[in-house]
Parts: sequence; C-alpha cells; structure tokens
Amino acid sequence: MTARYALRFGALGYLAFLLLVPVGLVFYRTFEHGLHPAWAAVTNPQAQHALWLTLLIAAIAVPANTVFGVVLAIALVRHRFPGRGLVNAVVDLPLALSPVVVGLALYLLYGTGGWLGGLSQHGIKILFALPGMTLATIFVSLPFVVREVVPVLREIGTDQEQAAETLGAAPFTTFRRITLPAIRWAVGYGVVLTTARAIGEFGAVSVVSGRIEGKTETLPLYVQSQFEGFNTTGAFAASVVLALIALATVLCMRMFRPKEAR
Repeated sequence: MTARYALRFGALGYLAFLLLVPVGLVFYRTFEHGLHPAWAAVTNPQAQHALWLTLLIAAIAVPANTVFGVVLAIALVRHRFPGRGLVNAVVDLPLALSPVVVGLALYLLYGTGGWLGGLSQHGIKILFALPGMTLATIFVSLPFVVREVVPVLREIGTDQEQAAETLGAAPFTTFRRITLPAIRWAVGYGVVLTTARAIGEFGAVSVVSGRIEGKTETLPLYVQSQFEGFNTTGAFAASVVLALIALATVLCMRMFRPKEAR
C-alpha cells in the first residue's frame, strides 16, 4: 500500500514539477500587474495579426491533413501496392525529423537556386509568405490523422464493407455509410492532435517565414520576438493565449476518448 501511494505521489509530483509549476508561473507573471496590461498586450494589432495568421494556417493545414490522412490510411490498410512499407515508414518521418530541418529543406527547395525556386519569377511566392508557412505546418502535422485511423480500420475489418459492395453499393456510398461512421472518433481525435500541432508549430515556420512583423509572424514567433525585445508582458500574455488553446485541445481530447472507448 505504501509503495503504491509513493508511486502515485511521485508521478503526480513529477508532472507538477515539469508542467503545472512552469505554466502556472507564466499565468502568474501575466496577471501580476492586473488584467489591463495583459489585455492590451494581446489586443494590439501585431498580436492580433499573429493570432489570426496562426488560426488561418491551422484552418488550411488541418482539413488538408484530415482528407489526406483518411485516404492514406484506407490505402495502407485496405490495399496492397508496391512500396507500401516504404510509404508506411515515410508517414512517420515528421515525428522523427526536426522541424528546423523541415524548414531548411523547404527553403532549399523553393529558395533561389532551388528546384522550384523559379516559381517566384512567375508571381508564385512560397518562401516568406503564407504558402511556405502552410506547407511547413502541413508537413510537421501530417502523421496524426493517419496514425489514429489505421489501427481502427484494422480492428473493424472488411466484413461490412464487403457486404455493402455485394449488395451493389458504390465505393463512395460504402465509405459514407459504413467506413466513415466506424472511424469517425479516430478521425476526430486525429483532428484534435493535428490542430494542436499546427497551432504550436515554431521551428519549421520560423525558417520559411522570414519572421516579418505584422506579415509572416505567427503567435509562437510573436512570443519569442516579444521576449527577445524584453517585452515580457507581451510574451507572457501571448503564451497564455497559446496555453488556453492547448487547454481547449486537451478538453476536446477528453471528450473524444470516452466515446471512442464505447
């Protein structure tokens, strides 16, 4: 009994030391001089643009990765094709690769002298603009929907889908009436994880954005710029906004888990 309680309190103390205390200190430092300075720090035009740009990138990256993730998961589980094992391994690459390396790879690809660097001469600007930041975010948040949907597809099997096809259902009808309802909670959980990753992305976006204030600065980049500029109130207030978004994401995760278990 004593060992069990020691294990519990040790684990809770470890989490509190690593997570709750630092985050709680950020909240304290944000509001130690009252609500008005913090509110002013997050409602100035630069902070508002950074938040809007962060949400815009997430609004593009999350649906793109959701559609791609579901399609790729079905291809990996339901079909056999040459190179399937390689594709399955490449999907996990963003989890192992440093985001800074991702940003550098995109910079070399679309920058001057890169394979696709000539696009800028035709009016298609990728680097230091929204397209490059979106591509970087899509890359780093790619695996989450795939990895949530694949095990569910394997678990439900193909019996119901084959029965629907035998009865003359079209492939899209089978997907809409049979497959999608069976994987909907896995898709939702993957969307939540993808959203959290897209909103919090820093490394890859930092490389390809140019970090132009008021133009290509997302909220995580805004936090760093304010901190480096000794505007600790602005940095802490923006960090609280990111923390609240993360908290909302965690609550969504908790909402999905019981339904998925049932």
